[in-house]
Amino acid sequence: MKLWYNKPSGDKWENALPIGNGRLGAMIYGNVDTETIQLNENTLWSGSPNRNDNPLELDSLEEIRRLIFAGKQKQAELLANRVIISKKSQGQMFEPAGELNLIFKSQGKYKNYYRELDIERAVAKTSYRVGDVTYTREILASFPDRVIVIKLSASKPKSISFTAFYTTPQPKTVIKTTTDKQLTIAGTTIDHEGVTGLVKYKGISQFKPDGGSYTSTDTSVAITNADAVTIYISIATNFNNYHDITGDENERAKACLNKAVTKSFAAMLKAHVAAYQKYFGRVKLNLGTTDAAKLPTDERLKNFHATNDPQFATLYYQFGRYLLISSSQPGGQPANLQGIWNNKLYPPWDSKYTININAEMNYWPVDKTNLAELDEPFIQMIKDIAVTGKQTAKEMYGTRGWMAHHNTDIWRATGAVDGAFWGAWSNGGGWTSQHLWDHYLYSGDKAFLRSVYAILKGAALFYADYLVEHPKYHWLVVCPDESPENAPAAHQGSSLDAGVTMTNQIVFDVFSTAINAAKILNEDQALSDTLKQLRSRLAPMQIGQYGQLQEWLDDVDDPNDHHRHISHLYGLFPSNQVSPYRTPELYSAAKNTLIQRGNISTGWSMAWKINWWAKMLDGNHAYELIQNQLTPIGTNAGGGGSYDNLFDAHPPFQIDGNFGCTSGITEMLMQSEDGFLSLLPALPDVWERKGSIKGLRARGGFEILDMEWKHGKIVKLVIKSTLGGNLRLRVPNEIKPGNGNRLKNAVGENPNRFYKTEVIRKPVVSSKAIITPPVLKKTFVYDIPTRRGQVLTPILE
Repeated sequence: MKLWYNKPSGDKWENALPIGNGRLGAMIYGNVDTETIQLNENTLWSGSPNRNDNPLELDSLEEIRRLIFAGKQKQAELLANRVIISKKSQGQMFEPAGELNLIFKSQGKYKNYYRELDIERAVAKTSYRVGDVTYTREILASFPDRVIVIKLSASKPKSISFTAFYTTPQPKTVIKTTTDKQLTIAGTTIDHEGVTGLVKYKGISQFKPDGGSYTSTDTSVAITNADAVTIYISIATNFNNYHDITGDENERAKACLNKAVTKSFAAMLKAHVAAYQKYFGRVKLNLGTTDAAKLPTDERLKNFHATNDPQFATLYYQFGRYLLISSSQPGGQPANLQGIWNNKLYPPWDSKYTININAEMNYWPVDKTNLAELDEPFIQMIKDIAVTGKQTAKEMYGTRGWMAHHNTDIWRATGAVDGAFWGAWSNGGGWTSQHLWDHYLYSGDKAFLRSVYAILKGAALFYADYLVEHPKYHWLVVCPDESPENAPAAHQGSSLDAGVTMTNQIVFDVFSTAINAAKILNEDQALSDTLKQLRSRLAPMQIGQYGQLQEWLDDVDDPNDHHRHISHLYGLFPSNQVSPYRTPELYSAAKNTLIQRGNISTGWSMAWKINWWAKMLDGNHAYELIQNQLTPIGTNAGGGGSYDNLFDAHPPFQIDGNFGCTSGITEMLMQSEDGFLSLLPALPDVWERKGSIKGLRARGGFEILDMEWKHGKIVKLVIKSTLGGNLRLRVPNEIKPGNGNRLKNAVGENPNRFYKTEVIRKPVVSSKAIITPPVLKKTFVYDIPTRRGQVLTPILE
């Protein structure tokens, strides 16, 4: 569980190694003469509280709809650019605090260089030898103490000498030393797009040398001939929440620092590892190992596509969990486009929250890989935008409920940004609300469901008011609408349309979720009846002339379109409206779409495809995508891959691909939809021989305490039921009779016997479409009654 290298990072940020505690993030370069610790704080953003709605939309809505229904999408887009897209901020930026630089006294030629990131302990380490002295640096972002701490040591006394100073791209900063052996940086973030920067921050570095001497200038600290040095770094801002920045950054930074400096590095390390392993240690994956695992990480990355290195897939899987633990902690901000790591004053896409896929993908692994507590920041953001989005829904669209467009930021802006081609998408609220429901499905916590019911209801009310009847098809559709960031040639190159497939799927989910939640909580029967009627009038999914799942209402898909967004497969994953067992025609159409779009794309897109192919029950194809993603940047022509530090490359760096791949590997080993717990549903040939996983969570309140397999068959299985109720288990090999289990071999039977058929929408199929029925592997299905807290150990043949 280590990323390791035999050479320094140099000046490339994407070679540095990330550490974080959900509030502070740092990138560790590991250079010998000059160590750079690049620093972030999760609330350090440009701007200040603001709104970015465009009220002109309401008066122009009917005209935009008229143009779209008349086939004049480009004219509608031009109008939308004026009346929908914000005239104010297009979203604020996640900002870097700066860098702590340690310039070491020239030591001559070094050897035995080694640096690592131990993701089992969340500790970065660098070591090298000069002459007869071995130098070691250990760095961690303490979870309990909320500081970054650095331990510099050497094998001989009086060997450590360096000068420390801050640098920063922030223009409004003051850097100075104090009489308490401290180096400080203080500043205010920048203005951006007309919004005044008012986030104040304070960073303090405290130096505790063991022996040697300490001197300082106005802006730097020098340590000479020390035996060892411990450095504590604390950073804080005045941010309280999206509408309140009256906190005291100075007192906050001092409080964390003063608590930490009384502790030794050893004591902090012990507490930090324990706090971290509380999360990380819950899931253990073993796919086997080969000699390929003996090489440095960057060499393994280069070789992975052509080498059998199953442990590298395990490492990457757990690296995704490491990154989520490090960038998303209760009480903090959600992981953004770059998690919690950014070194640019003007980062790509502002390093904010893109909610037409990327932010949602960040949290796909959270429940299934047993990190449920880390959902809290994302859930809180959804609660926030449900408040700010209520005004957006009313002022821009004249509806009840709440909504958001395709981006938000720390100020929880919900207006439309970036241009109508991207920003007129109105489903950010609808999609994010489904995360709340999914979180409930894992826990069964009715108190949580009740606490978010108003949000689920509000998302449904927006669509209930916003839907209109399509004049040609007479289905209820969203208009204006768009399939994120894609446009068919038949629409004059405009993305705007009415009732695109992804939106129809999202609205179906939003209505179904509100109906189901109301039933569980015994709420709003009349509203549920209304939503059921509206749901029955939504446009169904359609299969087009090329056998594809149509992206738009009209059959205008291009089979040579390789666009990175395949948004109309939302219904396959993360939703579950397309199923190989329940909707075989749609399953085959979705497969055709995936084949037509191809494998190579941006990093996050390939990660989504891993999940899709897992849902296709095709583990070998999913594994091809893992190989494509775990390829050095620049190798996949026209596509993404991975940087040497295993950050996902769009390019540039976007962290969603890391999280998406972790989710996809989980889906290959376990799926929990339709009331089933399916085990080894998409196991690739390269992992069949032997493997095990412990700690996965499934919908319905089940936990896989242990699962081992050999030659594609499960040989050991231990499942805990946290809620009780029926466990419907789908496995690749038979369970021995007895133990009260009722064998139901689903192969060759009517699969709809297991499903609520009243909500299955039959697709509309083009007369030109050729649909090949799916051929599925034989599986065995069992119903096993369980009690709350019961541990089950089925015996498999």
